[in-house]
Amino acid sequence: MSDEPHLLVREEDGIIICTMNRPAKLNALTTDLFERLGAAVLRLRDEPQLKVMLINSTGRYFSSGIDQFDKVTQQNDAGGDTATAIREMHRLQRNMQYILDEMEHIEKPIVVAHHAMCMGGGLELSLSCDFRLASENAAYAFPEGKFGSLPASNGVSRLTRYCGAHWARWMIMANKPIDAARALQIGLVHEVWPEDVFEAEVMDFCRHLTQQNPEQMGAAKIAIELCEEVGRDSARHVERMANSALFLNPDYVAGRVEYLKGIGSGPPK
Repeated sequence: MSDEPHLLVREEDGIIICTMNRPAKLNALTTDLFERLGAAVLRLRDEPQLKVMLINSTGRYFSSGIDQFDKVTQQNDAGGDTATAIREMHRLQRNMQYILDEMEHIEKPIVVAHHAMCMGGGLELSLSCDFRLASENAAYAFPEGKFGSLPASNGVSRLTRYCGAHWARWMIMANKPIDAARALQIGLVHEVWPEDVFEAEVMDFCRHLTQQNPEQMGAAKIAIELCEEVGRDSARHVERMANSALFLNPDYVAGRVEYLKGIGSGPPK
């Protein structure tokens, strides 16, 4: 058995890059991987020089989902003899839900890059990211239906929210996989690139995010999430509340002055 860590973490240009490192096991998700990912998420939150997180992997699969041979998985399966215990297992296993919640709540962007098949828990993890980018070779599936269960750590809830009940039925009820082109069509991913330029395009996008105003991005992440939850009138109040803080930000004040100067000089010649 390899002693290599299941997740490799490095920094580049203000980006913390987390690479799943189990290609021989199709990057199946383990306790070790989630512990390392959780630590990386906290670093992103707490270290000012880190602006963006990128989650990627190597090998034939982006991820085949939860490792069914992981000791924690086997312990949970053995202890799930009541409905209450099973619900608690879904909430607590590997601190997975805590980490996914942190990824959603943290006020910095998290990008996931799918170069190949993304299944089960790997897709649930991806649904907690802010941006999902795909290679033309990527594909997506929830295999839980084959076992008579549901993807219960963001799978049903987030997929339905992003893609609608129409496509959630297709992927979960009908247990049908989709390719990258269909994923783009239904809103599961933001962009699809050819394999030969995929990694370069992903890094260019991440570097682009590092150049955006962090206060604006943090406020936008919260405001967008709230606006999706509340009615139209309340959503307008969310916008106003967010801008009431942003308008006092020195970056905004200085940027607006420069913008108005540019307008005053007329259109570019």
